[in-house]
Amino acid sequence: MEDVKKLIKQQREFFSTGKTLDLRFRINALKKLKESVKKHEEEVCEALRRDLNKAAFEAYATEVGFVYAEINEMIRKLPGWSRVKKVRTPVTQFKSSSYIVSEPYGVVLIMSPWNYPFQLSIAPLIGAIAGGNCAVVKPSAYSPNTSSIIAKIIGECFDSNYICVIEGGREANKELLNEKFDYIFFTGSVSVGKIVMEAASKNLTPVTLELGGKSPCIVDRDSNIDISARRIIWGKTINSGQTCVAPDYCFAHKDIKDSLIAAMIKYIKEFYGDKPCANPEYPRIINEKHFNRLKALIDGEEVAAGGDFNEETLQISPTILDNVNFDSAVMQEEIFGPILPIIEYDDIEQVISYINSHPKPLALYLFTNNKELEQMIVKRVPFGGGCINDTLVHLATSEMPFGGVGESGMGGYHGKWSFDTFTHKKSIMKKSFSIDIELRYPPYGNKLNILKKIMK
Repeated sequence: MEDVKKLIKQQREFFSTGKTLDLRFRINALKKLKESVKKHEEEVCEALRRDLNKAAFEAYATEVGFVYAEINEMIRKLPGWSRVKKVRTPVTQFKSSSYIVSEPYGVVLIMSPWNYPFQLSIAPLIGAIAGGNCAVVKPSAYSPNTSSIIAKIIGECFDSNYICVIEGGREANKELLNEKFDYIFFTGSVSVGKIVMEAASKNLTPVTLELGGKSPCIVDRDSNIDISARRIIWGKTINSGQTCVAPDYCFAHKDIKDSLIAAMIKYIKEFYGDKPCANPEYPRIINEKHFNRLKALIDGEEVAAGGDFNEETLQISPTILDNVNFDSAVMQEEIFGPILPIIEYDDIEQVISYINSHPKPLALYLFTNNKELEQMIVKRVPFGGGCINDTLVHLATSEMPFGGVGESGMGGYHGKWSFDTFTHKKSIMKKSFSIDIELRYPPYGNKLNILKKIMK
């Protein structure tokens, strides 16, 4: 506890020197981070293999390459984003000028999860650095190999009084949450997100919460069934389904449900072979606890494909469940694994009603060629973000914010939205001494009529 207090005190002292306010300092820090990641790129991929059995391609595509893209975008556009922004001033404040300054919060805490342990630690850190903050990064204890290489990379780049990594489990989390930070960025489960927000509220600390939930997928009869199946299975099985925006369950129109399932089975075999649990490129479940939880969700359900597992490697084959009941266990919680329940529908209104009667999902995926249906779903169903005719890829761009709504989270990041998340917009109005209009000053007398003419 004393070490944590001392560390935060040192970071506050460093922040107070004003060094992080300098644009060149921030850009140089981002360049240092990129160079260190490049230096240890193979070690990062190996750590991800050891923690989650991620193939090198998947590790680079979803974690390392994503980080490079974010850093490059930030370095290129930070000078423009950080510039003082002049805005219009109302005539009632004549003679004045107005502008907005993006200032750092100070010392921020970044708490990351185990499912994309590298990307979800470094991507928010990029925003914190760009915003001019000092940062404490707390990676997950469930992915110890990746946490260790993150600590190594950051330790080589920065002094701990600027940016540091604290490893450890729940006790480390509790110690950190007992301290006062100027901002907290958390990625993880809804249940832990509530704990983080409760702790932050004691100091009125602002937070970004990137959570999860049950993200629905809808396949209309007017869609390309083969491509839809391919993209859904890709989105569901990448990282063995341990993705916060993975399609959690799938509504399939009754006219195409059987052909959709057949196409899904075809692509499972094409991607991972007849025995996915024997495929060296197929990711594993993070630990025995989650492995057993997922196995229990399959029990008693009608398995259309998959259902087998390997207890030694903690792998569960991509599993499709047919004729799932809304009351079944698999529909009561976020699955976070390679299990996809299929639910037949006929009336889209029933689908909309079901989704809207549950917590707002982090993502939604609609497969259709019907533009009216597309507009209906986008307009009437609240969700964090999503895709039409694809899965997952809406978060793979720095041109849009990524984040949830309601129980799936609050706040967003990526690209400029990362910079905005880690900076406070300070509004300044500068008045001239050359004129001082007496209208606003008492006594008011008959000034009301004049005021009304100006402000109507």
